[in-house]
Amino acid sequence: MNLGLYGFGPRQRRKWLAVDLGISFASPDVPGIDIIMPDVTFLEREREQGNLVGLVLTHGHEDHVGALVDLWPRLACPVYTTPFTHALAEARRLNEPGAPKIPFHVIPSGGRAQIGPFNVEFVPVAHSIPDSHSLAIRTSLGLVVHTGDWKIDPTPVVGNVTDPARFMALGDEGVRAIICDSTNAIREGISPSETDVQHVLAELIAKAPARVAVTTFASNVARIRSIAEAAIRNGREVVLVGRAMERVIGVAREQRLLDGLPAFRSADAYGFLPRDKVVAILTGSQGEPRAALARIADDDHPEIALSPGDHVILSSRTIPGNERAVNRIINSLILQGVKVLTDRDALVHVSGHPRRGELEQMYKWLRPQVSVPVHGEPLHLSEHAELARGMGVREVVRLVDGDVVRLISADPSLSAEVIEEIPFGRLYKDGHVLIKAADAAVAERRRLSFAGLVSVAVAMTAKGEVVGDPMIDLSGLPEHGVGGKLLDEVIEDAILDCLDGLPKARRRDPDAVAETLTRAVRNSVNQAWGKKPLCHVLVITV
Repeated sequence: MNLGLYGFGPRQRRKWLAVDLGISFASPDVPGIDIIMPDVTFLEREREQGNLVGLVLTHGHEDHVGALVDLWPRLACPVYTTPFTHALAEARRLNEPGAPKIPFHVIPSGGRAQIGPFNVEFVPVAHSIPDSHSLAIRTSLGLVVHTGDWKIDPTPVVGNVTDPARFMALGDEGVRAIICDSTNAIREGISPSETDVQHVLAELIAKAPARVAVTTFASNVARIRSIAEAAIRNGREVVLVGRAMERVIGVAREQRLLDGLPAFRSADAYGFLPRDKVVAILTGSQGEPRAALARIADDDHPEIALSPGDHVILSSRTIPGNERAVNRIINSLILQGVKVLTDRDALVHVSGHPRRGELEQMYKWLRPQVSVPVHGEPLHLSEHAELARGMGVREVVRLVDGDVVRLISADPSLSAEVIEEIPFGRLYKDGHVLIKAADAAVAERRRLSFAGLVSVAVAMTAKGEVVGDPMIDLSGLPEHGVGGKLLDEVIEDAILDCLDGLPKARRRDPDAVAETLTRAVRNSVNQAWGKKPLCHVLVITV
């Protein structure tokens, strides 16, 4: 859920440049919510005052561009990015009904754009998606480098390499601050190359006796190319399964990233190919319940099935929080007799982020005066900060969401430090609408998931006399309470006892009756069950 802001100028006249606009995926503690986005209320206010000069996208991963369609209308600013990222963002936009037309400025890799007071250079870097870039952001006061997501990989199969000469030239120019990826700051050494994975996948596919299905991130075009080349060398046809995969492959072919590869077969060809002549590339590496791999594991896919002896390769890393969903799929496949291979068994995945050895190399190239670790959990940020100090960086700034860090000042005596805070927060995508994280609906759903709902309707005359029997409906509660008594009977008894005990004056006030019955129902259920459900009481005057 990346969104970074760079400001220039005094507070009352500060111009802002936004970098990336991504999403995060919700955890089970927010029922009904799948996607989380940054709350851009602060930027909306700045835009209204003419202070938001543009949005720059470093690359096409969902955690960097996934909120663009939903949130751009609130920002209404020019968007700057490079060709593949633009094509991918446009493909996603066109896939969303009613999506806004977004004014993109497409900058060539290595090119520059003047955006308000910021001169932004797109510096190519290796990552797990093509067309990834660091940003060299220049102002009249100096240069800072926003690394984005990157690694050092001289043989990435597809996409950019991280060019030492370009970064050393930036270092020679003089880098005031580096704002740097911390994802793998706790891992020693250098990340393996994408080419290393290519060799391993080729060996595994060559040895497989029957069908091979490989799941990976849909955006990892290099991995898809490696799988396809290995399949073709072994006389197998490639079947593509999953809408997200099809969309990315379409963009990659338009951008000439898959030149030399024949067209892939669609899922409906799968059943007509011999078992030893097919490799299926699937979506669903993170256990998504409606993605291809989960449906295949549940024997619920209309066109793709696996048999004992087939191989499934998970060529991906399980994102923290998705372990249970991924393990469920693995267990289901194993019970079907399918052989499952993960990165525990072979080098079938490499990260797109720098380990400590790569971070050290970047610091040697750039020689920054200031380090700001970003993009990681507190452990990663802390380890990165210690590494930067060990590399001789004089000023290291630790920050949390909302912190404003002074990186450069016209007064050279002022150091880099947190100088203020701005409002920040999260938005939840709930169906087709965006709601605040504090919205009452989210809290109510948590309570519903824990203790269910009791709905009660009572008809009363204007004099406070009960007409007929109360109507009771239970959702998410057990049928019986302690001692075996039906819970709806427990609730009915509580309602009648409560009404009998109400003074006549209070019985004539429907709101007072509803409030009193709500407390009585929740207390009676708590005594019989041990939990207090949500309770809705409707008092109808007849």
